Amino acid sequence: NSVKYVSYKDLKLVTADLKAVYSAINEAEGLRELQNFAKKWDEKYPVIFDIWQRNWSGIAPFFSFPEDIRKAIYTTNAIESTNRQIRKIIKNKGVFPDDKSIQKIIFLALTNASKKWTMPIKNWAMALNQFAILCDTNLQNWANGEIVLTQKI
Repeated sequence: NSVKYVSYKDLKLVTADLKAVYSAINEAEGLRELQNFAKKWDEKYPVIFDIWQRNWSGIAPFFSFPEDIRKAIYTTNAIESTNRQIRKIIKNKGVFPDDKSIQKIIFLALTNASKKWTMPIKNWAMALNQFAILCDTNLQNWANGEIVLTQKI
């Protein structure tokens, strides 16, 4: 997370400028926005540009997806929250007598975390349509949380 290096007073401005990078319409535009970000913030926060530049090969493929899919991909708060809860439980417990006990505590953490997953992803139906087009598949039963992929005929 590149904003962990940013002071609180600059956080809104920095995140707005980073949003211009990852919400660009294509990779070339994203690189342009990253250069603009560097011109504005590199003197104060050089590590942020370095992180993005080093990881650009992992970021670039996302620009090939339609906007609706990219928005669904960027929605990682649930994943990050789940990982944080698991780390917290493991750290607080410290020592486990065997592998089975750690599996049980992770299972309980995931069960507890899943109760909090009530917010749907914005425009998920549009993203599903785009997935179906890109993957050449039909998506069935997605409304009730069960996604079944079947080949188009």
